[in-house]
Amino acid sequence: MKFSNTLIFWYLQNKRELPWRKTKNPYFIWLSEIMLQQTRVAQGLDYYQKFTTNFPTVFDLANADESTVLKMWQGLGYYSRARNLHFSAKQIVSDFNGEFPSTFKDIIKLKGVGDYTASAIASIAFNEPTAVVDGNVYRVLSRYFGINTPINSSKGIKEFKELAQSLIDKSQPGTFNQAIMDFGAIQCKPKKPLCMFCPFSESCVALQKNLIEVLPVKEKKVKVKKRYFNYLVVKTKDDKTILTERKGKGIWQGLYQFPLVEDTHMITKEELLASDIFNELFPNDVSISLFNKKDIVHKLSHQHLYTQFWVIETEQLYSANISWKSIEDYPVPVLIANFLEDFKLKN
Repeated sequence: MKFSNTLIFWYLQNKRELPWRKTKNPYFIWLSEIMLQQTRVAQGLDYYQKFTTNFPTVFDLANADESTVLKMWQGLGYYSRARNLHFSAKQIVSDFNGEFPSTFKDIIKLKGVGDYTASAIASIAFNEPTAVVDGNVYRVLSRYFGINTPINSSKGIKEFKELAQSLIDKSQPGTFNQAIMDFGAIQCKPKKPLCMFCPFSESCVALQKNLIEVLPVKEKKVKVKKRYFNYLVVKTKDDKTILTERKGKGIWQGLYQFPLVEDTHMITKEELLASDIFNELFPNDVSISLFNKKDIVHKLSHQHLYTQFWVIETEQLYSANISWKSIEDYPVPVLIANFLEDFKLKN
């Protein structure tokens, strides 16, 4: 039996029931694919339902302001995905009159859409035979065929894409793509795959050669950068604080934060009081206390943020113009959202 036939037969018996699989609407499929990048299905599900309820059409998403979109995205991480989603919704409305582009060639031109996402949308919504290759697919193919080319190398990316394309069932490409993704997520899992009950057990190279734990191969990761953040949490007598929008192309662009003092190490209270940013913000005497007694370590893909939250209490401050009552209206990084929850409980 052909690889694709065995795979699809398995899928029809074991597939996950997910809301975006009950539609051919490319807008909904696009939303789900962008949300599920770097995100577990269980976590992405609530966000998908929230987005489709609040933005039932691409016009609704395009007409929303960015801050609203980011607030609804809060907690999913990788916020550039949300900004690109919003940008592309506007692009679809302005360039395609709200009609979602219907070919891989046009879909991949949307901001934030790469080969995988364009292939998924084109195959599922428009039946175009373009193979998806994500982490699940890399794992299934590298194990089944015994391929040790690093999956994050340029050679590996090309090799696995060509292999996946050669295997796709051209009569039902969307089903094939969803099947191989589900197979990797449910059956051929990263840890403890269900090899004993696998329909490919007799022909899987990794199983026969005891390479399950070795494959797929990844080139060495990028070195993780350490950063040291000190947030100045202002609290005036009339219950006002300071929040500013993060600008530039770094992490959390478009999200809001408390005034930040970044250094090359974890600083003491004395070092904080001596910093230029602190003295510019607080020319007069203030009460200062460290909220978290232990450093909070927030881990991102290529950087770890060692964070301290300093609570600054003062009579009044001209630059403090945001009410604590409205603070939850602003989109903030999870690091700050978690602090706000703890702070609320203790105040």
